[in-house]
Amino acid sequence: MVIAKTSLNKMQKHQIILMLLLSFTLSALCQNNASDSVWMIELEAISIENSTTKDHLPEFLGTYMYAGKKTDLLTLNGSENLSQNLGRMIFAKIPGINLWDMDGAGTQLNISTRGTDAHRSIEMNMRQNGYNTNSDMFGYPENHYTVAMQGVKQIQLVRGSAALQFGSQFGGMMNYVMKSGNPNKVFEVESEQTYGSNNFFNSFNSIGGTKGKVSYYAFYDDRQGDGWRPNSAFHYKSWYTNFNYRFNPKASLAFQFSRMHYEQQIGGGLTDEMFNENARQSNRTRNFFSPTINIPAVILKYHLSANTKLEVTTNGIWGDRSSVQFINSPNVEDTFNIAIGSYNARQVDRDFYAGFTTEARILHHYTLGKLNSTLAGGIRYFNETTKRRQKGKGTTGSDLTFDLTGNYGVDLRFHTINYAVFAENIFHLNQKLSVTPGFRYEMIQSELTGVIENRSADVNYSGNRTFPLFGIGMEYKIHKNSEIYGNASEAYRPYLYSQVTPANQIAKIDPNLADSKGYNIDLGYRGNFGNRLSFDFSGFYQYYGDRIGNLNIVNEGNSSYLFTTNVGNSAAFGIESYLELSLIGSANQFFELSFFNSLAYTHARYLSGQLNQNGENQDLKGNHVEGVPDWINRAGLDLRIKTFSSRLQFTHISEKFNDANNTVFDPVGTSGLIPSYSITDWSFKWKIFERYHFSGGINNLMNTKYFSRRIPFYPGPGILPGDGRTFYLTLGVKI
Repeated sequence: MVIAKTSLNKMQKHQIILMLLLSFTLSALCQNNASDSVWMIELEAISIENSTTKDHLPEFLGTYMYAGKKTDLLTLNGSENLSQNLGRMIFAKIPGINLWDMDGAGTQLNISTRGTDAHRSIEMNMRQNGYNTNSDMFGYPENHYTVAMQGVKQIQLVRGSAALQFGSQFGGMMNYVMKSGNPNKVFEVESEQTYGSNNFFNSFNSIGGTKGKVSYYAFYDDRQGDGWRPNSAFHYKSWYTNFNYRFNPKASLAFQFSRMHYEQQIGGGLTDEMFNENARQSNRTRNFFSPTINIPAVILKYHLSANTKLEVTTNGIWGDRSSVQFINSPNVEDTFNIAIGSYNARQVDRDFYAGFTTEARILHHYTLGKLNSTLAGGIRYFNETTKRRQKGKGTTGSDLTFDLTGNYGVDLRFHTINYAVFAENIFHLNQKLSVTPGFRYEMIQSELTGVIENRSADVNYSGNRTFPLFGIGMEYKIHKNSEIYGNASEAYRPYLYSQVTPANQIAKIDPNLADSKGYNIDLGYRGNFGNRLSFDFSGFYQYYGDRIGNLNIVNEGNSSYLFTTNVGNSAAFGIESYLELSLIGSANQFFELSFFNSLAYTHARYLSGQLNQNGENQDLKGNHVEGVPDWINRAGLDLRIKTFSSRLQFTHISEKFNDANNTVFDPVGTSGLIPSYSITDWSFKWKIFERYHFSGGINNLMNTKYFSRRIPFYPGPGILPGDGRTFYLTLGVKI
């Protein structure tokens, strides 16, 4: 009881600090408003029919501030493979995006940047229309929610300094801006039907429009197929609705709801020998994975004055991720067990999520002396509960069922409360130079209770932490079409619940375990020269301190145990370069041929530390950070002839290791070098008779044999091969 009372008092103090900081922020808004109408201009991305455009975000957009930051803005209108959510084509024009090509189902988008982990975008702050979609942002931040890209209008990415406005992450903030109802029509229908290799079929259908003060948009996507490998069938369904009511020119209220559910059979991993012999083989027929995510949201936007905007977003997230698997290394067959007269029982793992978030943001333009300035500030409240039930004894059958024949070996409850306040301010020192300092203050309360089988005591953990973050950015406009930008900003990543959960009876958690902290530095030059050339060249440095791992500790009696603690520090530095050049014609002419190159070099290495491997602690200094290739290069030729467009794209990913110990070879395939690979893709889109379009393409045109992921757990273990050559064709109509 004393511990609980002390924790409550700490949280009360944190709330007082938050309210004081908020009062300070709001007091700045009480200054006399400037009347310069230029502050009301919001820049929009230029959209060219049949061509995806790449740009950067403006200084401010809505209540968000992007001055001096490394940003990317994609407007999706092109011939990329949206129906299959093919990440390497969709994100091709964003340099440095690290992706896993695990299958052609498009049910997962595993994304990372700058030396971070791509597993379900776990180190990205993933958002849709401004609100988080990570399942549990602080305790288990995997992004199980996968949006149907045919319903996305724009993709926004903020790297480096994203933590100040958006919170926990090292990889950056990625926001999917969804399509909205046509403002010029009362009712509009869009439908795309796609057929492809391996019985792939995707049906995307949407309606939208505007009537008076009301606008609406909704879509339903149904995607299914057998998969490139045996035992890889999937069925994905997603819904999205947006109902927006505009009270007057100053205020609007939007009600949104998103739901995603899929069932996917998992073909399992391979050893190196199996992969070299036949990459399409599978010896797992009884493994399944199925997540369901629901996200309701309410968004209020209000212009308090000509120079002040308010946005309040409230959203929930609830759902689950469930799997049933025969878990063993890939060289062990899942065979009929004569001794028990059936197959072996499978393992059932289930997580249940229930979260609530409210975020209020304000953007205010004012004058300070002769300087034009803009203040962006906000507060955030987050409350989430995750129930984790793992190592359940499942059935001996072969169908998709999560029924149990025994108890769960792990039954835990995680609860997180988070408060945050932030503020950033653009000071325009003159017409060319601006400086943007900022800060964020985070408060996190974490609790973990429950039972782990065979432990003498129940699990009981609580921790309260605070994170003050600071940063500063600058922007210097060389002329109206180009600028130099730079930023230095702190970042953090809270330790995950899995990292404070003992693995077995003798495992121990460091009572002084610290969250990972670090910082990002960016410096770049971006701009364009008319419609002929656009570019963004930048360098970065990212320090990632206090990474968490396991050490092997030997007692005086020569017995040993695994000890979870902060094991070391890493750093990533490199370049991110984008260039797009119109070779023939221009965007407004009948014929155009253009070339783009999206290149990134990332030197991600451990500066210090050690990690357990096979019962021994290995020195990490100088090792490659796991899962990070040095080179990522995507280049393409875009052709447009009136209403016909086509892209031929080349992707090269250099070699990487999948573990921090940089294991070169493991006979079971769960660790080892991941070789470099190169892939060519071709796609096209042809608009016919204004309302109809026909599109398609060939993925992995040269039928490259490759893989981008080894994994010691789901959905392996072992090597997860990438798909070979496949095709798809789409017929679409918009009325």
